[in-house]
Amino acid sequence: MTNTAPSPAVRVDGLTKRFGRFTAIDDVSFSIERNKIHGLLGRNGAGKTTIMQMLTGQQFPTSGRVTVFGENPLENASVLRQICFIAEAQKYPDTFKVKHVLASAPWFFENWDADFAARLVEDFRVPVGRDIKKVSRGQLSAVGVIVGLASRAPLTFFDEPYLGLDAVARQIFYDRLLEDYSEHPRTVILSTHLIDEVSNLLEHVLVIDEGRILMNEDAEELRESASTVVGRRADVDAFVSGREVLHREGIGGLASVTVSGLTDAERQAAAESGLELAPVSLQQLIVRKTTASGATAEDWSASA
Repeated sequence: MTNTAPSPAVRVDGLTKRFGRFTAIDDVSFSIERNKIHGLLGRNGAGKTTIMQMLTGQQFPTSGRVTVFGENPLENASVLRQICFIAEAQKYPDTFKVKHVLASAPWFFENWDADFAARLVEDFRVPVGRDIKKVSRGQLSAVGVIVGLASRAPLTFFDEPYLGLDAVARQIFYDRLLEDYSEHPRTVILSTHLIDEVSNLLEHVLVIDEGRILMNEDAEELRESASTVVGRRADVDAFVSGREVLHREGIGGLASVTVSGLTDAERQAAAESGLELAPVSLQQLIVRKTTASGATAEDWSASA
């Protein structure tokens, strides 16, 4: 039988990037399926932005191979016009007003939807007549988000451009992304440390740590891969004995231990032993798997 599965949007094989003696990306390989929302997650300095810059032709790999829609993205106009990359500190010409940014977008994005952009301008309350160099950080972030959403590029990267937005505006971004993605599917890559905020959006998760891929998993399977066992310390210790323990804490005679991979039968056994099972959030799970000791979610406070 002929395999008719579509090729991935992105394929990376043995990718390495060095800056002098420093290895930012260390022999990583992965693929990104088309028409899914992917999370590219990792601590500060993990290498997320460096990977995205190579995927979008902004950096040359030291070694390895990158293909985007089956082609090398470097200096490849046919590939690059299918990509929208929105960075945290997005740059625009100093002489531009916000309206000039939006007016020039159709030159770069053939799927640009001006009506959608106009609705987003109202949602985010962006002053389109103001000089781009005079808008606030939050308004500048909103401009980037508007361009990224309204571009409807087949491959869209958001490298934490929404950090300047307040909580209400970030929720508007998540809502509009999900609404528009459901009507106009494309491949979206969100690089963020706000894992809990985007958890419900993500269909696949890539976690990078110290330049290497630590996790590459379906988001739903990952959410179901661990549980927190709560109860009397002696009972909890007996139950988790021999299992992979991701996190442990306790007060007095009580203990709370996060473990990987419980079967339905084991969950039933825990309940019969008087133990409580609690779900683990995606952020808790990723942080606990990427911090061997002593680190906390504060390590995720900025992008690479």
